Amino acid sequence: MQRERQKYYSLAAIVVAAVLFGMVIAGGLDLTPPADADRHNQIQPVMETIAAPDFATLADRVVPSVVSVTIKDVQDPSERERRIPRDPFHDFFRGPEAPSDEPRVRRSAGSGFFISGDGEIVTNYHVIDHADNIVIELDDGTQFECEVIGRDEATDLAVIRVQKPDRDFAYLALGESEAVRVGEWVMAVGNPLNMDHTVTVGVVSAKGRVLGLSREGTSFENYIQTDAAINLGNSGGPLVNIRGEVVAINTAINARGQNLGFAVPVNTLRQILPQLRENGMVVRGFLGITINNLDQDSAEAFGLPNRNGALVVEVSPGRAADKGGIRHGDIVVKIDGVPIEDTRQLIDTVSAMPPGTDVSLTLIRDGKTMDVEVELEARDAIGEETSPEPEPSRDDGAAERLGISVSELDSQIRRMYGLEDEVEGVVITRVLPVSPAADENLIRGDVIVEANGEKINTVDELRDIVAAVPQGGYLRLYVQRPQAQGRSFFAILKLND
Repeated sequence: MQRERQKYYSLAAIVVAAVLFGMVIAGGLDLTPPADADRHNQIQPVMETIAAPDFATLADRVVPSVVSVTIKDVQDPSERERRIPRDPFHDFFRGPEAPSDEPRVRRSAGSGFFISGDGEIVTNYHVIDHADNIVIELDDGTQFECEVIGRDEATDLAVIRVQKPDRDFAYLALGESEAVRVGEWVMAVGNPLNMDHTVTVGVVSAKGRVLGLSREGTSFENYIQTDAAINLGNSGGPLVNIRGEVVAINTAINARGQNLGFAVPVNTLRQILPQLRENGMVVRGFLGITINNLDQDSAEAFGLPNRNGALVVEVSPGRAADKGGIRHGDIVVKIDGVPIEDTRQLIDTVSAMPPGTDVSLTLIRDGKTMDVEVELEARDAIGEETSPEPEPSRDDGAAERLGISVSELDSQIRRMYGLEDEVEGVVITRVLPVSPAADENLIRGDVIVEANGEKINTVDELRDIVAAVPQGGYLRLYVQRPQAQGRSFFAILKLND
């Protein structure tokens, strides 16, 4: 019995020793898992579940404030010929019109939404343009005739109002389009293909789109792009966020793509709404300049620390900027002390001011900062101040480094290229297919007026300036294109022999 007890104690001692030995070994090899006290100090991934919006409740809130807009327009043959839609990409709610010698009634449809309880409605300018009669229909089928309160072709916006309201109308709050984020949920409500009060949802897929839909509106284009389905007839309807606030007004589609819709930001409406209500039209301040954004090459060529500002490409003779002493090549960096980041900010700021306003512009000219005072003028009906994307154009007027040949302007050359006597500079007579000039789309007949800020009258003058540009440096050219009604632009070349 005693012997069995001793065997038992011996076996127990061996087991305990083995366990203790194993713990020592595991600890030495760093195999022991961390204690709970250590785990909470480690960074753990946080997975957040994002709930889908309640679109059904959102639609219940928004739909009663949206209207279908039907217009009637009596056209005689000459008017009908003149009013052929400019581009289905823009006037997408209109259909093709067959020729006829008889006057006829054109009926078309769009969308709109109430912005006040007394019957004030926002829609697109192109929806009610030339309308002789405007009728809106609510979601319950009730119809009302409307009158135009104000319209603005440049932004493609209009305000109409119910003529004889018999009730208070449900209306939508205006949101903040600057706060809208790419990827944010949005809902479009409208009258596509005469299917009234259709609801579609998607996200904001991009901001700040410039489409070049019309000459009148290019300067003001700043579209919000969405993949919420927009079709013919959605024009003028609201694009709302998940709180039911209007963030944009549906305006255009790209017929060549799928789910590519574009809407005017609601902040654009906010800016012009007081004038539409009070004056029926928008009068904008005007400088009389053509401006471009600065890219990296332009900023370096002009010796700027960053790309903030607006590059003055052309100055309209006799207009406000010209009277104030602004020149092409100036970079506008502030207006009334407020920094300017890009052309959009400068255009919006100036356009929001009434004609006759005195503004202080801070410029960078030849590397030096200066201030000029300008009295704004009234903008013409067809806007002249635009911010087109700079047409790439770089040349080397007398050197192999640029890949072009040039000639001085004598009477024979002027006749050959159709150049007026007042045009000065040297004309490009050849562009090598593989060259910096070709890469930037310079063409025969372009006239180099300046190089690195110096006026050019001879080939030798241009050659000397080109030769002085170091490897990796920039040649800044000011070019006039007579083939494009004398359009002028800057050409920035980086020379890398």
